Amino acid sequence: MVVMGRVSAPFGVKGWIKVQPFTAAAANLLSYTVWWLGGGGGWLKYAVADVQVHGRSVVAQLEGCEDREAAARFRGMQVAIPRDALPTTDANEFYWADLIGLKVVNSAARDLGQVVRILETGANDVLVVEGERERLIPFIADVIRKVDLAGGVITVDWGADF
Repeated sequence: MVVMGRVSAPFGVKGWIKVQPFTAAAANLLSYTVWWLGGGGGWLKYAVADVQVHGRSVVAQLEGCEDREAAARFRGMQVAIPRDALPTTDANEFYWADLIGLKVVNSAARDLGQVVRILETGANDVLVVEGERERLIPFIADVIRKVDLAGGVITVDWGADF
């Protein structure tokens, strides 16, 4: 499962939920007619009856969710899509979920740590790398030398003292 967002709250009184999307564009969630909700304790499949972008959020009504009380039970749950339902990526294009957990080494083979999350800054994405200390490494062509998903390593042109 690839986490695409998080249910933040009920929306209105007719069973709609408000979702904070983790996608590049909020509208990306509109492409899927089935969502999986849950998290670490497991996932449950829900058909999406209606969905629309609402500012930077997405609001949706899941089939069988008819009132605010029912919608409130979803608060805090993650919204996910099975990995095989996502479009394939082009060369040098990656899903954030694929980068989380990868080891980061610099050109001198120094281990800088592991990607724990990614920040969207507007100008470019930034890898948050935890090692002996936290590093913020821009995900741009001048810095990222190689992403080896199979090997679990990102090689960067980044000094250990940065």
